[in-house]
Formats: sequence, C-alpha cells, structure tokens
Amino acid sequence: MFDPSLTFTVTAVVVGLLIGGLANWQLRRPIDLRWPIVPWLGVQFIAFALVLIFGAHLISLLTGHTFGRNSGN
Repeated sequence: MFDPSLTFTVTAVVVGLLIGGLANWQLRRPIDLRWPIVPWLGVQFIAFALVLIFGAHLISLLTGHTFGRNSGN
C-alpha cells in the first residue's frame, strides 16, 4: 500500500521543517561578513508557508476530508 502522494507530502513537510529550523538557527547567530548575506527571515517565512500548505494537504490525505470552501457537503 504505497502512496507516492503521501510520501511526497511527508517529505515536503520534513524538508520545510528542516529549512525553517536552519533559518531560525542562522537568525540567532552573529553576522559573519565573510559569507554572503542571506535573508533568513524570508527563508523562514517561505519554509513556514511550505509546512502550512503541505501540512493541510497531509491532514486531508490522512482523514479523507478536503479543506476549503468548495469541499462539498
């Protein structure tokens, strides 16, 4: 019972959490001017959006109920 959609969704959530954790760790470190400046707050925001979207998709895959206005009655 292998579902590629579920595997991809779980992988996307885990990658989003890892990228968000890395961005949070980088935000708390002192700035090192020898490396390129990366907008870590923006990276953290994009990772949060990724986790939010794929987290909702994961819940809909596991429960069988879709989210949104046009989800039916």
